Order: sequence, then structure tokens, then C-alpha cells
Amino acid sequence: MSTPGRGLHGRVLDTLGPAITAGEYPPGSVLRTDELAQHFEVSRSVMREAVRVLESMHLVESRRRVGVTVRPESEWNVYDPQVIRWRLTGADRARQLRSLTVLRSAIEPVAAGLAARYATAEQCAELTQCALGMVATSRGHQLEGYLVHDVAFHRVVLEASGNEMFARLGDVVAEVLSGRTHHDVMFEDPDPAAVTLHVQLAEAVREGDPVRAEQLTREITVGALHELDILAP
Repeated sequence: MSTPGRGLHGRVLDTLGPAITAGEYPPGSVLRTDELAQHFEVSRSVMREAVRVLESMHLVESRRRVGVTVRPESEWNVYDPQVIRWRLTGADRARQLRSLTVLRSAIEPVAAGLAARYATAEQCAELTQCALGMVATSRGHQLEGYLVHDVAFHRVVLEASGNEMFARLGDVVAEVLSGRTHHDVMFEDPDPAAVTLHVQLAEAVREGDPVRAEQLTREITVGALHELDILAP
């Protein structure tokens, strides 16, 4: 899916980025910008702009008299939301989803415990609204609507932790949740138990109970891993 407003270089990235992350251009491969510009039927300046974006993600590096070289996967910025999105389109989707969900299980319970200590009244209200939105869209095959509230819920938890490092992971979590929905790694309706856990988590944060908030979030992430075992083994 192309991101609106990115123009021609965005169209190039939407094809070239997933190709690199899928291994169609192995590490060490040299990409000639002139040849790529001709292939994508764009100007050299458009191609150079696309390359600059790929460089910012550490997917490639430009070398004089050599060209654009694909970097090893170990050097990629795997936290970049666009890189996550591209990797989730590939054949390695199941492993990528599991890796990201394990990351969530390490971070989000701690963030929820902190949120129970430091969330503002406004954030508590927002969390409750998100949970109610999840309930309202949890039946009747409304996964896209549910996703909106689910993403917003987890963003609030991370932001309410008061830790700017956790807060910056909001985009990462959003890509994980979106990837599960858009690549059919979700049941037709969300697990009712998971929905209930989100409602209870909102209550625990509002009540200022960090122990319960952390435990509930751990149950949410364990449940997400269990769903992956079933839907993306």
C-alpha cells in the first residue's frame, strides 16, 4: 500500500523496499541508480530521493564508483515502521510477527505498570474510551474498526508510562497490530477474553494498581503469542 503524498519516489519505495527486505537483492548486491530509474520509469532525481530514504533506514549505502549496496540485515533499522511493514509482506512474516510480539511482551507490561503510577486523568479517560471502542467493534467482523481502537489503546499505555523511550515504540506496536489484521493473522472476531483484559487493564491504570496492570498486560501479550501459534505457526 502506497503512502499518500510521497509521490513518485514513494511508488519506487513501495516496490524496491519489500524486494530488499524479502531478500530479492541479497546483502552486498549493487543497485545501479541509472538502471533502477529506467526500470521504474522515473527520473534520476526521483531515484536518488528513494535511495536516500533507504539509506536512512540502513538498508543500503551509497559508495562512489561502486553504486548503491544492500547492507546486511543485521545493520537494518528494524524498528523503522516502514521496514516492519515491508518485512511483514514477505515470506518470513510469521517469524517477524513472533519477534515483534516477544518485544511487546518484554516492554508493554512494564509500561503498563508505569502508566498505573503516572497516567493523567485525561489519559485514563482516553484509555477507557479506547477499551469501550474495542468492545463496540469486537463482534460482527469489524476488524478494521477494532484495529483503530486497539492501536490507540496501546499508544496511550506507552505514552502514559511517562518514559519517552517506551512512547516512541507506539509506531512499532501499531505496525504489529496492523500487520496481524491486514495479513489475516487474526480470528474473524477478536478473542473475547483479550477484549475483557483490555477493559480490565484500563480499570487497573485508572485505579493506580501497577501490579495488576503489569499482570494483565502480560496476559494480553501471552495471548497474542498463543494466537500466532495457531494462525501463523
